[in-house]
Amino acid sequence: MRAELPANVPTTDEIDLDELLLRSKFDVPDRPPFVVTRPRLLDRLRHSLAPLTMVVGPPGSGKTQLVASWVADATATRTVAWINLEDGPPLPFWTVVVEALRHAGLQMSSSLGPSTARAPVDRSFLVRLVAELNRLDTPVMLVLDGVSDLDGAEWATELEFVLRHTAPVLRLTLIGRWDPPLPTHRYRLAGRLLEIRSADLAFTADEATKLLGQHGVQLSPAKLTSLLEHTEGWAAGLRLFAMALQGRPDADSVVDTITGNEATIAEYFFDEVLRTLPAEVRSFLLEISVLDTFTAELAEAVTGRAEARSIIADLERRNAFVQPVAEFSAVYRFHRLFAELLGAQLLCAAPERLRALHRRAAEWFAERGQTVDAVGHAVKAGDWDTAAAVIVDHYAIGRLVLDGRAGLLGRLLEHLPADRDTPRTALVAAALALCDGSAEECAQHLRRFQQAVPGPAGDDSAVVLSELLLRVMLADAHGTAEQVLSCCSAVEQALTETPPEQLARHPELAVLLMAGIGRAQSRSGAIDAAAVTFTRAAADTDPCSRYPRIRCLEHLAVIEAYRGRLGHAGRLAEQAVGLADGCGTEPDRSSVTAHVALAWVAMERYDVDEAGRHLRIADQRRRPDTDPLTTAAYALVKSRRLQARGELRGAAKLLEDTDHQVGGRAPRWLAHEIILARARLMIAMGLAGEALEVIEGLPTPGLPGGAVMHAAALASAGHRDRAREVLGPVLGAVGIPSPVVIEAWLVMATVTAHDGEPEKAREALGHALRHAIPEAQRRAVHQVWAQLRRLLRDDDELAEQHRVLQGIARGADRPGAADTGPVLVEPLSRREMEVLEGIAAMLPTEEIAARLFVSINTVKTHVRSILRKLSASRRNEAVRRARALGLI
Repeated sequence: MRAELPANVPTTDEIDLDELLLRSKFDVPDRPPFVVTRPRLLDRLRHSLAPLTMVVGPPGSGKTQLVASWVADATATRTVAWINLEDGPPLPFWTVVVEALRHAGLQMSSSLGPSTARAPVDRSFLVRLVAELNRLDTPVMLVLDGVSDLDGAEWATELEFVLRHTAPVLRLTLIGRWDPPLPTHRYRLAGRLLEIRSADLAFTADEATKLLGQHGVQLSPAKLTSLLEHTEGWAAGLRLFAMALQGRPDADSVVDTITGNEATIAEYFFDEVLRTLPAEVRSFLLEISVLDTFTAELAEAVTGRAEARSIIADLERRNAFVQPVAEFSAVYRFHRLFAELLGAQLLCAAPERLRALHRRAAEWFAERGQTVDAVGHAVKAGDWDTAAAVIVDHYAIGRLVLDGRAGLLGRLLEHLPADRDTPRTALVAAALALCDGSAEECAQHLRRFQQAVPGPAGDDSAVVLSELLLRVMLADAHGTAEQVLSCCSAVEQALTETPPEQLARHPELAVLLMAGIGRAQSRSGAIDAAAVTFTRAAADTDPCSRYPRIRCLEHLAVIEAYRGRLGHAGRLAEQAVGLADGCGTEPDRSSVTAHVALAWVAMERYDVDEAGRHLRIADQRRRPDTDPLTTAAYALVKSRRLQARGELRGAAKLLEDTDHQVGGRAPRWLAHEIILARARLMIAMGLAGEALEVIEGLPTPGLPGGAVMHAAALASAGHRDRAREVLGPVLGAVGIPSPVVIEAWLVMATVTAHDGEPEKAREALGHALRHAIPEAQRRAVHQVWAQLRRLLRDDDELAEQHRVLQGIARGADRPGAADTGPVLVEPLSRREMEVLEGIAAMLPTEEIAARLFVSINTVKTHVRSILRKLSASRRNEAVRRARALGLI
């Protein structure tokens, strides 16, 4: 039995199915419960007066929901007609537009009926539509959602005609994955276009927090930042992550484990992106997924597809998660999640293609000199021999050694097999062993290299230079100066035969070689040659060679300080400190030696406090394996500071301990200077006989410095005539470092003064002062001043020279600037310094005595000594002079 339908209800046959489908396209999307309100974007939409708005972005970026939220607020002020064009319109375009306007409540003329809107439309239809819109009292907003699904460009030309003649009544909003074929440049130039694109649609941290909160997910700030970087703010990606994390108490710990291959994310990509692409394009995407970034040329080389350029351009236009790395860049990348999905799919579907793809990429990068990328792809292809060959042939062995395991190349080679026996692989393995501090393993790999290449390397300059560099650095690490110096001629020849463009590209090679040779020259005592070599190495200003350059500057600064060129030494050390601080060197690469050099300079100028400051900095940064040069120089400068403070035994003990510690590993000239410093302290302590024994045991007797100290010991022992004989050749020689010359004349002045020859003593003192003034070398003068100060009484010229020397101590603008300020005629002892500090604190004599556990008479004796040494008549005057001299 058949039920009867009411007369007023149409049967199925009477219902226009096209009309039902059409009306479903006019519904504004409902607001889902997880939508996040985005005021920063809504405000731009609300406040814009532009007749044309474009919201363009990849699928899932929140385009539709953003405009739907805006439309919900706009219905009070204007009529809104919404058309969903996904999968294309069910009827001709203008039929859909007219029906959408009617569906929105607008009374449109019957002359614009469906039959008249059939494509293609003529101009008269568009004119009638313009007239109908212009007669409306209420502004109209027409939203076209999914314009990227429209074919051709004719609809856009007709739509732009209507918009141009109906503004401001009509406001047009277009939503799509890529730009519609409209003349948007005209509207942009006229300021009549509002654009919201992918970068604008990306979620901010606050928006992501709200979205996650709607799913009950809370992340720490660090993990939230990581999630935003991973998803790149992509709305759908964040939503899918939130769903995956929902209900997980350990969301913070698992968020980084979710990738683009996660089921829901992969399904979204398949449905929204890959499904819409032809099979050959999907295959192309899988193949180039082995690349982090790519150009059309690189993609063509890897995939072998001549049409790579046009495919990439079309993918970019479609916002298919392929985008330039920067605006107007020809280098492209995938969205991170999309890249993870493609990589996982390639590994699953065609793992056998991976090695070939990576090899092609490695070859392409190697041909263009892009070392890191070439090595990276060779390693991913499992081709370790090619990876090593690229490093050696690209002259990158120096960069590998400098950066070590933590550098880009070092990290890539973390799993380099030990059984590879090609020559270049042996060299790379030796470089890595050197980075690890394993000298024996490095030597073993170099022997393996020699076995693989029994004869000369021939014309392969890259191999020759790489092997030489490793041999020089290995010998330098062992401290075997002879082996390094034996390579000098080969190094010069290799540098000459290396292509200039490679040396310009890798300046660290020459700097590392010169640094090793310079240290070997310094160790062997060839100090002048070392200074020349270090100067040559330090002249390179390329950032790539900054660290070895810092080491060269530091070593050269110590040499220059030793030679008495204090101004130059200070500038070199300051330059090294500036470079080290500027590049944020690691603690084991901080500028310890530079601060020791600055302390040396300050001590020679008798700025005890400044020397102490630099010594403290150096001491804080020193490590147990500090370079012997630094250890020895530090001890030498500190001993001189202790001597200036009257702590002679402590200074002597420090030098003796250092001599045992560094042994023969310190440069010969510095070891020689430490022995002389020990002898000097023995003389000051009245142990002239022991000083003579130390001097006679010098490993290199006959040097000017040793002769001067020998003369000082002889004079202290009462053999003044013999002392004069020893000094004679030194005083008549040329080219001797100024500190040696100054000390020689001071010893002669002391000898002649003691022998009752004041004129000769004044002459000798004048020579010493004239040599000391240019570089403000006051320390040696201060050490003997108690014995020679009487010579100034009757010689105005000497007194003036002394004032000039002291004036520089207080920062005179130039050498020779006279100053009549305070003079410290003799260093204060440690106990005298303690008493002086009590005086400065205005403590009574009794309290000073109680604090120091000495008698009142002992304090009074120290006070008299302090007044004499500071040339003061009262306590407050002594305090002022001490402060002027920087003692307190």
